[in-house]
Amino acid sequence: MPKRLFAVLLLICLSFAAPVRAEQSLPAKDDAAPAAPFDGDLQRLAEILGALHYLRNICGSNEGDKWRNEMQALIDAETPSGERRTRMIAAFNRGYNGFQQTYRTCTPAALVAIRRYIEEGAKISRDLTARYAN
Repeated sequence: MPKRLFAVLLLICLSFAAPVRAEQSLPAKDDAAPAAPFDGDLQRLAEILGALHYLRNICGSNEGDKWRNEMQALIDAETPSGERRTRMIAAFNRGYNGFQQTYRTCTPAALVAIRRYIEEGAKISRDLTARYAN
């Protein structure tokens, strides 16, 4: 795993206390690349970032595009192409859209979901960093 990805994962781990908003999909590259052994974890992390982008926004965190920017930083660091990139972006949008369909306002359940996603995202980031960082 490149040092840049390590730095982004560390940044994400450290910043897992703020939000974002899923806007339009990020463009996909045409060329295909083989799946990496940690792709499932990256897709889950992308889904968490999408959920946090929506939930933190409706709960008044005033973080703007923070979580969307974290997703962009993850994509920039990993530089996936083809289907890998498409799957990561789809996971982010799935996380955002799943909560958008359920929550219109901040509720106690939304606050619990935020806390759990922050914890899970931080754990994934730590585990990926420990397992794949140089």
